Amino acid sequence: MTTMQVILALLSGGAVGLSLGLIGGGGSILAVPLMVYVVGVASPHEAIGTSAVAVSVSALLSLLGHARERNVKWPCALVFAAFGVAGAALGAEFGKAVDGKKLLAAFGVLMVIIAVLMLRPRRGGENFQVRLDTKSAPRLLPPLAGTGFGVGALSGFFGIGGGFLIVPGLVTATAMPLLNAIGSSLVSVTAFGATTAVSYAASGLVNWPVAALFIAGGTAGGYAGIFLARRLSTRRRLLTLVFSGVVSIVGVYVALRGIETFL
Repeated sequence: MTTMQVILALLSGGAVGLSLGLIGGGGSILAVPLMVYVVGVASPHEAIGTSAVAVSVSALLSLLGHARERNVKWPCALVFAAFGVAGAALGAEFGKAVDGKKLLAAFGVLMVIIAVLMLRPRRGGENFQVRLDTKSAPRLLPPLAGTGFGVGALSGFFGIGGGFLIVPGLVTATAMPLLNAIGSSLVSVTAFGATTAVSYAASGLVNWPVAALFIAGGTAGGYAGIFLARRLSTRRRLLTLVFSGVVSIVGVYVALRGIETFL
């Protein structure tokens, strides 16, 4: 790697961490295009595998913080993640079989869709005491299992953490409060990212130096994002709108770069 690539990888990782700390999501959706178009990772598949490593480590660090605050509904989170891992493993195999440029084009379309979904206000459920046990299992297990598997498959296919899909999925399946859904979602983000990373690493599709640089930059960016979020807490909606616009622009760019493969 050149010195410039090292700097760009650190800055890109910082941008990913900043996003996660500032608005609570979106970092993973930017990681792949940043690796391909900014850092210069030649293979889209290698960028996806490398991104999965960075995302899973970053999510684990965030999960530890939420766990300390008791924001994680562990039984629900673990069931969702378990079925999601199966979906992520299947999705990763399909993703590796798709032409890299076509995969990037589809990834760009997904970015635009997620950007639109980001504009919708996120509301938590009303069941603060939700708990998965023998009594609630018949009601909670089917939606947790089905949603977990579907979100995991998308996560593995595109090599993303899937947080923007996991959070509403958990809220819909259990009616848990938004804060608990965010904390619980990190169990799945960590598991999905690790599953995808293992699959791609086994195929030799992880650039470990770039992954390390992204993680280092993301750690610093995450602390900066949390600090800014506290200072700008009254303008979080504006920040979400701005970030949604950035995701849309990048998504359109990525889609157009790969659209010729469908012609």
